[in-house]
Amino acid sequence: MRGLPRRAHPDCVTSHGTSGPGPAGGPGRPSGTGAAHGPPSGVLTRTLAEAALRAIEAVGGYAGGVYLRSETPGLLRLAVLVGLPGPLFRPWWRMHVNRPFPVAEVHRSGQAVQLADVEDTMRRFPQFVASLPFPFASLYAPVVAGRERFGVLVALRSPSPGEEVSARDRKRMTADALRLGTTLSALSELGTATTWRGDPVCVQLSAGAAPPVRFGSFDWDLDSGTVTMDAGLREILGAGVASPCSIEVLTSRLDTEDAYALWAAALQATGTDGRPAVRRIRLKGPDGGLHLLEVSARTRQDPPKAPEPPDASPAPGAPDSPDAPAPAADPPHAGDRLAGTLVDLGTGLVGSDATDRLPRAILAIDRLGRITYLNERTERLLGRPRGALAGRPLWEALPWFGLPFHEEQLRASLLSDDPVRFLARPGRGRWLSVSLYPGRDGVTMVLVPADDPVRLSPDTGTGTATSTGAATSTERDKGADADANRRIVPPDPGVDDEPADRGDRAAALYRPVALAIALSEAVTARQVSAVVTEELLPAFGGRQLAIYLLSDRRLYLAWETGFPTGFLEPFDGVALDSRMPGVDTLTSGRPLFFESMEQLRLAYPGLPLDAHAGARAFLPLIASGRPVGSCILGFDRPRAFSSEERTVLTALAGLIAQALSRAQRYDTESAVARGLQDALLPHRLPVRDGVETVGRYLPGTEGMDVGGDWYDVIEAGQGRLALVIGDVQGHGVAAAATMGQLRSAVRAFALGGHRPQDVMRGTNRLLIDLDPGQFASCCYVLLDPLTGEVRAVRAGHPQPLLLRPDGTALPVELAGGVVLGVDARASYPVTRFRLAPGAVLALFTDGLIERPGTDIDEGIERLRQALAATGSMPLPDAADRLIREARQATARPDDIALLLAARWPDTR
Repeated sequence: MRGLPRRAHPDCVTSHGTSGPGPAGGPGRPSGTGAAHGPPSGVLTRTLAEAALRAIEAVGGYAGGVYLRSETPGLLRLAVLVGLPGPLFRPWWRMHVNRPFPVAEVHRSGQAVQLADVEDTMRRFPQFVASLPFPFASLYAPVVAGRERFGVLVALRSPSPGEEVSARDRKRMTADALRLGTTLSALSELGTATTWRGDPVCVQLSAGAAPPVRFGSFDWDLDSGTVTMDAGLREILGAGVASPCSIEVLTSRLDTEDAYALWAAALQATGTDGRPAVRRIRLKGPDGGLHLLEVSARTRQDPPKAPEPPDASPAPGAPDSPDAPAPAADPPHAGDRLAGTLVDLGTGLVGSDATDRLPRAILAIDRLGRITYLNERTERLLGRPRGALAGRPLWEALPWFGLPFHEEQLRASLLSDDPVRFLARPGRGRWLSVSLYPGRDGVTMVLVPADDPVRLSPDTGTGTATSTGAATSTERDKGADADANRRIVPPDPGVDDEPADRGDRAAALYRPVALAIALSEAVTARQVSAVVTEELLPAFGGRQLAIYLLSDRRLYLAWETGFPTGFLEPFDGVALDSRMPGVDTLTSGRPLFFESMEQLRLAYPGLPLDAHAGARAFLPLIASGRPVGSCILGFDRPRAFSSEERTVLTALAGLIAQALSRAQRYDTESAVARGLQDALLPHRLPVRDGVETVGRYLPGTEGMDVGGDWYDVIEAGQGRLALVIGDVQGHGVAAAATMGQLRSAVRAFALGGHRPQDVMRGTNRLLIDLDPGQFASCCYVLLDPLTGEVRAVRAGHPQPLLLRPDGTALPVELAGGVVLGVDARASYPVTRFRLAPGAVLALFTDGLIERPGTDIDEGIERLRQALAATGSMPLPDAADRLIREARQATARPDDIALLLAARWPDTR
């Protein structure tokens, strides 16, 4: 993940470009261009940065950013990241819109999401908490303009447990996102690309409000005692001070002890040895704050005046006056002038030297991870001067902070208000107790050697960790005493003492838990392979990927990307007795790593190679002791595989194997269910004069591909048509089988000439007798094409919609009963109405109107408006239009059935 080449993988697999070594792959500083394929538009970057900063400050946040669409369908990229170091959050640079994360949900649904605290986040997005298990609040708003979706605006802030996000903050966030969407739409019309292709641009969050820094200067003529001040100094000293004035007027504005200091500084600046010097002192100003004063001497160009007689009477406030302190040395040299500069930092005390006196090493970083301050003890502890550390990224100045465990602690401090304390081992035999104290503008760190007697309170004994593993420890700051007793978390004992190299950091950053979450959402072998391509391959800087699955003692190519066209075809279907690395890794159960193509050629003479340079990793895919296949990772340059990286890749191969094994079982069941459903859904609908019917079905994209939704049109006798739609709970073979039984039952009752209410009662009793452990909703409509008379019953199903001949659409209020399969005594009242010539009746299942996070009434209203907009369209085109948005959706949690019936005049 770190230090990867800035180029695209074949087949739309894009690497993460970097700008130098860092904790996530190495950027010593965040990418300033934000483009692996060329810089983005300057106006686009500035627009995004300004919008993100405005939104974060409006809701009281400390970090955030903007995700934008990429050129890859269904993929969002983090375009601007505010207040956080980009390299440390590399796994979140890319977000697929079908992932169960807030950003993806907001982009899919077009609805804002507010998460007030970690408990709220856990309830709604548990996978998100698993990837960032820290207490913080987050707000998300869709960046849209009309029907065009550009991305998502994000703000992070401190949590408010038990309190909802205020309406004011929700409105501010939404308004800022809409304003950004309008701006992006205008930029797009002017020809500016509004998709993001590369790395995020990191932006520093402006510091909290503070009094302004003020400057003032004066010129002191030592012969005459006249002081000339500029406007800045007069403003600092307060009203009533004129310029020029005597030195006594200036010193009268100071405390007595500071008047001493000023005269002493004058003596020192002129230099008793005749050499001018520069002196700095701190003076207490009229506002009570301490100001930094620098005085320096310079020689007059005009001849000096004769000194006054020794018995001259001093003016009040002069050094010899009884009202003022006397100088401790000779007066300043005649003929000299003193120049002074006064700095008012606006914060009263200037405390950098105060921390130098503390018995602990103190270091501070800003929110981008750059070192902004360190005291003298830090210099001594680390053995490096301030100049070599200040301004550098923390993980570059202290390489051991690039280890994954310490990165996790740093992430915790940047995302949470809670202090974090842990033990670090920067080198063999060296231990440090590290405390991180976060704030809005950065993090202050305290470093204490493990053998320092003040590092722990007696309660913590010798500093032995009170917990094991690499879990983050955070607690609310309860004062100095509580801080001393705060739990110390040790680094993972499996992590080497020495800082990891770039490859190690790349492997470690891509935590197995994150890949496990992504793989848990993939249900087909193709989806598993896509996750590996989109997530794992870029993380390790790979360029090629091939996955082979075992069947009948042969390995068959299931997925490939990055290899020359046709190169892998000769290896498709190779037997397990072949001597090839992909076969050997599976039969032996051991991964094979070749750091160069020359190593691979020597190990397997005669094996065709696709490149002269590069490296290869062959990983066995074994799930619960059962061989599944093998995985090949290809790299376009020779590279070493560290012990840590080999361990991580082997562990990830196990996760991939389990996901593929599960996907194979799914594919088998799904094939059976699809075959069953295809056999049960009608392949054609009856054709009757004066009536036209059209049906559509869309499977869901999550879980099983098939479900229990169905529709049917039955010739019920006496010239009538029965229109039926239903939805069986669940997905898969069981739901499809139950759907088939219900469809057959409804058809049998309808063909027997039973009344609508009897059809529904009979089907309900049949489902209860079958006892499949499922229930179903259903709507049955009996239509007389000649008269337009309709008799309808409904069992827990959504109300139909009616498109009138005048173009208005409205719900049809049908009396309803409970869903089928619950109550054997349930009754289903009949609703009668007339279908006028030119009217269209729409029956549908809830998958067409439900969206995650929105009320079902909103979905019904959307569908009603869409039906009204079909106007005089041909019925098949109207059906296609009604399901078009659902068909284009990347994530469709439920399957959809739609049945349209139109009654036309005889002249049609």
